[in-house]
Amino acid sequence: MTQSNTRGSKTERSAIVGPGSFLTLAIPVVALLVVLLSGSHILLNYIHVLTAATWTGTDLFMGLVMSRVMRGLSPQSRAEIIKKLVPTMLFFMPALAAVTITSGFYLASSIGLSFFSRPLILIFAILGILSVQGFGLILPNEVRVFLETSKANPNIEKVVKIGMRNIYYAGSQTIFQMAMIFMMGYGIITLH
Repeated sequence: MTQSNTRGSKTERSAIVGPGSFLTLAIPVVALLVVLLSGSHILLNYIHVLTAATWTGTDLFMGLVMSRVMRGLSPQSRAEIIKKLVPTMLFFMPALAAVTITSGFYLASSIGLSFFSRPLILIFAILGILSVQGFGLILPNEVRVFLETSKANPNIEKVVKIGMRNIYYAGSQTIFQMAMIFMMGYGIITLH
């Protein structure tokens, strides 16, 4: 390998995750902290709905659109797209999920909902499934993709296999998120 190729690959690897990646992690978390410190119920509801809608919309897009697009591409093209998705999936999505969950907990608590009511128990069960999928399957896979794409000679087949699996996981999360949205609507109607 020539010196210029080595430099190019290092530049390419460092471009996968940059300062913007960390901003996508920090912005939702900082927004939640500001809202919690403000004590505003309206802002708490807003941050919960905004992050939940973004999380659900991204999962819906990944599952319905990206999975279909990716199937028609060559493995090399799939790997390039998956590499570009790493910052979003590695930083932004976990931040959205964490802020949605935390703000939802604070929101339920602030309006006096009993955490032992049937609707909230079902919501917590769905939340458990989403958390296992997101933090136990998708996030570790994104770390694997990042580590693999950071190598001088990444295994494209491995990147594509893991990346496609995560796209399907994200799509399946939409089903549970829709069930949770239904339960939240049902729970608020039946508890008030």
